[in-house]
Amino acid sequence: MINNNLLIIFVKNPELGKCKTRLAATIGDEKALRFYKNMLVRTKEVTEQINVDKAIYYSSFIDQNDIWSIHPPFYKFLQNPSPDLGIKMKSAFEDAFESGYESVCIIGSDCYALDAEIIEQAFESLKTQDAVLGPSNDGGYYLLGMNRLIPELFAGKKWSTESVATDTIQDFNKLNLQYSLLEELTDIDTEEDLRSIPADTVEKLLK
Repeated sequence: MINNNLLIIFVKNPELGKCKTRLAATIGDEKALRFYKNMLVRTKEVTEQINVDKAIYYSSFIDQNDIWSIHPPFYKFLQNPSPDLGIKMKSAFEDAFESGYESVCIIGSDCYALDAEIIEQAFESLKTQDAVLGPSNDGGYYLLGMNRLIPELFAGKKWSTESVATDTIQDFNKLNLQYSLLEELTDIDTEEDLRSIPADTVEKLLK
C-alpha cells in the first residue's frame, strides 16, 4: 500500500463471446471484443492519471502480461467466484479496508464518459461524506465509494436492473449516511448506448 486511497477496477478478461454480450447481440462477438479491449485501454489511460492505488479485479484469471502494470500503484486480484455481483464487490471492498485503505471507490470498464476529474471528485467528496455514487442512465451506477465497509449496500439488489441506483440511495438514507452524487453518465452495454459517444470515436473503438 502506497496511498490511503484505493480505486478498485472490475474488469472482464477479454475473451471472444464472453464480454459485452448485449452489445455483441447486434454488432457481433468480434466487434464487441475489439470495443471492450479498447475500453480497457481507455480505462487504463484515465486511471493512470489519478494519484491513488489501483486494484485490478479480474473476472476469470489474473493476467500478468496484459496492458495493466504489475508494479505499484497497480495490484492484481481475482474477483470472488460468486455469481452475485454484490458479493463480488463486497468482497473487494472487504479486502481493501482490511488492507488499511481509508477511502475506496469501485468502477468498471464500461463507461466511456468517465474521466480522471470525475474519479478525483469522488475521492474528494469522501473527505467529508460517508459515501459517493455515480449513477448511470440505465438505473445502475458506474462508481460507488465509501470510507468504511457498508455491507447493506450490496444486499437485496436486483443487479443489472434500473432500480440499483435508486435502491442504493434509499440505503444511504435509511442508514443516515452523508453522501454525494456525481453526474449521471452512460454505461455502454448496447448498440443504442454507443450513440452517447461521438461517431468518429465509436469507429476507432470498434477497430
